[in-house]
Amino acid sequence: GKQGGNYCSTHSTSSALHRQRSLPHRPPVIPLVARMADQNTSGTPAMTEREASRLDKFKQLLAGPNTDLEELRKLSWSGIPRQVRPITWKLLSGYLPANAERRESVLQRKRQEYFGFIQQYYNSRNDENHQDTYRQIHIDIPRTNPLIPLFQQASVQEIFERILFIWAIRHPASGYVQGINDLVTPFFVVYVFEYIEEEVENFDVSSLEEEALRNIEADSFWCMSKLLDGIQDNYTFAQPGIQRKVKALEELVSRIDESVHRHMQHYEVEYLQFAFRWMNNLLMRELPLRCTIRLWDTYQAEPEGFSHFHLYVCAAFLVKWRKEILEERDFQGLMILLQNLPTMHWGNEEVSVLLAEAYRLKFAFADAPNHYKR
Repeated sequence: GKQGGNYCSTHSTSSALHRQRSLPHRPPVIPLVARMADQNTSGTPAMTEREASRLDKFKQLLAGPNTDLEELRKLSWSGIPRQVRPITWKLLSGYLPANAERRESVLQRKRQEYFGFIQQYYNSRNDENHQDTYRQIHIDIPRTNPLIPLFQQASVQEIFERILFIWAIRHPASGYVQGINDLVTPFFVVYVFEYIEEEVENFDVSSLEEEALRNIEADSFWCMSKLLDGIQDNYTFAQPGIQRKVKALEELVSRIDESVHRHMQHYEVEYLQFAFRWMNNLLMRELPLRCTIRLWDTYQAEPEGFSHFHLYVCAAFLVKWRKEILEERDFQGLMILLQNLPTMHWGNEEVSVLLAEAYRLKFAFADAPNHYKR
């Protein structure tokens, strides 16, 4: 049950977050990329006819002199084939121009620009005014995907440290905030696939050529920056964007599934205590990496995917566990469930169902007039 007065209900954010931190917090043990091969994210499993024809459609769209981004979005919404994912992500994020002739020169320019930043700023990481930032990044990096060997390699950790440090220096309004480190991961993994065919999680990155590594690093930096541009108020002081989104989630769930909402209220579970992380890390801590990558195919295809649509995905995700939630009969049990949801075995299929449900909710409840409430 509730221990003493620790959990007295107060609505101030800081105490909610404080309580969240004082809970027995076990990071979910998820082999993040395990079973990737049959997920079409790596390796080359035999393609079904449907997959082959989808791949052809993508290739045709990408081959023209000007890619129709609207069409590319429509096609990408239901998942992007592994072979064309790197270029498609770069186009959808606005990093690459639709005009094919300009792509190479844009890539060269942006990559040079990034390494210019490195020369300009990276040596200042031990200066007094930057050392706190650098120290925090340095502490967080090994905790990013601790179960995937790829991310324990020194060369990969150095790449992440550079990307995050440069981003922080160039965004003084927010600076570095824990959670941003996770957002580099999907880009990095997807862009490594441009250069290798084999499984990624045990791949020795230092075996890649220097130039390939530099390209992966710069491209990951720019695409992460594009993503963060759209959700930057999630990471400014006091993280107002996240506060708002958690409130919106609570409001949405109370309309979609009143019994789940009431159950939470009854046991004094505040949404901030579990959903802060869902917003801060875009559900990355709740899902295997292969699922995040598939989710991001859709987020990049959907207008305001990472900011607006993510809310509906979180609502669908919460309600998906209604049976398990309603079976828990105390605060502690609910928190342990909500912070360790059993998604370890998830793959494309589960993500597709989740996205379809989120899309349905968005239509039913987006800007719904008041008569929808209750």
